[in-house]
Amino acid sequence: MKTNLYRQKLLILDFGSQYTQLIARRVREANVYCEIHPCNMGIKKIKAFGAKGIVLSGGPASIYDKDAPMADKGIFNLGVPILGICYGMQFITHALGGIVEKAAEREYGNTKIRVNADEAIFKGLEGNKRYTVWMSHGDRIDRMPNGFVALASSKNCPVAAMVDSSKRFFGVQFHPEVAHTPDGTKILRNFLFRICGCEPTWTMSSFIERTIRSMRETIGNERVICGLSGGVDSSVTAVLLHRAIKDRLSCILVDNGLLRKGEALEVMEVFRNHYGMDLHLVDAAEHFLKRLKGVTDPEEKRKIIGREFISVFESKAKVLGKAKYLAQGTLYPDVIESVSFKGPSATIKSHHNVGGLPEVMKLELIEPLRELFKDEVREVGRQLGLPQELVMRQPFPGPGLAVRILGEVTPDRLEILRNSDVIVLDEITKAGFYEKVWQSFAVLLPVRTVGVMGDERTYDNVIAVRVVDSLDAMTADWSKLPYDVLGRISNRIINTVKGVNRVVYDISSKPPSTIEWE
Repeated sequence: MKTNLYRQKLLILDFGSQYTQLIARRVREANVYCEIHPCNMGIKKIKAFGAKGIVLSGGPASIYDKDAPMADKGIFNLGVPILGICYGMQFITHALGGIVEKAAEREYGNTKIRVNADEAIFKGLEGNKRYTVWMSHGDRIDRMPNGFVALASSKNCPVAAMVDSSKRFFGVQFHPEVAHTPDGTKILRNFLFRICGCEPTWTMSSFIERTIRSMRETIGNERVICGLSGGVDSSVTAVLLHRAIKDRLSCILVDNGLLRKGEALEVMEVFRNHYGMDLHLVDAAEHFLKRLKGVTDPEEKRKIIGREFISVFESKAKVLGKAKYLAQGTLYPDVIESVSFKGPSATIKSHHNVGGLPEVMKLELIEPLRELFKDEVREVGRQLGLPQELVMRQPFPGPGLAVRILGEVTPDRLEILRNSDVIVLDEITKAGFYEKVWQSFAVLLPVRTVGVMGDERTYDNVIAVRVVDSLDAMTADWSKLPYDVLGRISNRIINTVKGVNRVVYDISSKPPSTIEWE
């Protein structure tokens, strides 16, 4: 889908902050479309994007670092409002002739600011011009650029917010996008609606209508192959396409040997019998496992699986009849994590349906969900009439169990993980947590430990249980499950899964960890 379908939109230029995705979430929650692009995006592309406003994110660098990330100064001549957050504010100051200096004391965490000027960006906030905000900076504004006035101050930061009212340029030293700034959402909405004049037109019903129309125009009379896994992303993709082009869609479910227990047959039954789609099951387990033999590097696993998926799709497409397009359920977090921006950002991991694709493919990609976060996809699914159990199905990685087996993927290790994973999901569901948490799964570790079972010494595998809370997978925290639930999971796995004698619980958050172990 083309972004020029959205006239009411915001551009976020990323300077590398871990909170940049949260800015996008807050903007989308206000029903305004936005995209994140690297801070070094060319001015021609920025103009072509046609945003009603620009947000400059925070970042870990100091503006005076040798390789400090910079945006094109041409953004200040576009005539649109600009909001700089933390480093973004310091960039505005530096670019427009002000002075940034090292702060005497670093400000980090909850901080009280005093608003000393009446300005639209602070309208409607509760409190007597004293607000709690989240600070995270070591530099501060020593002298504002010409035309700017200070809007707020804190104990260690004389310019905690500033504005050039004539040009509608704003800067805030704190982070309004995080939950630790209680009125942050109101501040961002003031920027969107009072200052940029945006309208809340980004809704999932409008997305469905525009996407179906766009796909019909793009696809024309051609045929489309859709990779269907049964997860909410590929399922929504398939239903959207089915509405757009009907019988010119063929869905392919590839059993690559890396699926969960009984998954392939469940998906076939739902989509073939309930939706009447043209769905084909390809048993390629032996083929995939052969390619993965001896491979232990997670990035190599992902890329091998990505290439083999495309190979299977292209082969099956020949049998089904000539197809021009391959549809995938790629989401916006996949795109963000898979694209390495020069300077501030780095590739965390390649997703098999983004970074793992071969450079040359015979099929052109259709990715109707590429601009959505997971919760938006779920809402699209509800509006398309998908059943609740499918809409709320927990995320499952494209490379499947291969990235939940640390080390080599073998049939024996897959069997251990499958049998352990089904227990995790069963106990999480019975305890009423399946729809409350973001993800829950088992991981097979590449270590063995000593145990005692039936008065005999054992030397077997370790299963790690990973359960996290999240809104969009960009950040996550480990779930504080009741001890009795964890105890039942551990007891069942150790007592019933042959080859496991120890279960551990992962209590790391993202960042610094990722949700998946590989």
